[in-house]
Amino acid sequence: MLRFRYAMMNGLPDEYRGLKNPLVPSKAVISEGDTLYRTYCASCHGATGQGDGPAATGLWPPPSNLSWTVRKPRVSDGYLMWAVAEGGASLGTAMPSYGGVLEETDRWKLIQYLRTL
Repeated sequence: MLRFRYAMMNGLPDEYRGLKNPLVPSKAVISEGDTLYRTYCASCHGATGQGDGPAATGLWPPPSNLSWTVRKPRVSDGYLMWAVAEGGASLGTAMPSYGGVLEETDRWKLIQYLRTL
């Protein structure tokens, strides 16, 4: 919610504004995104993206409910890439940055999977 509020007030950083996922949401892409989600995200965001993973206990602010967030009309591909790539340090959250961890294509696969939550 903190990220969403920030984006509503300030817009997205220039490098993420207008980005569109270049990957077609195929079965293979979504399956690979699911594997990435389970590896990097589920411990905090939970198995179904509700922010209730085992590592979420004690985090403040709590992890986002991604199953709700990805359905918001203003949550664009660029917004999700910003969240995944940059993490939450600039917003004061525990969300790690995956920009230096995951290749850009893997981040797009992850985003395709998030759209299925």
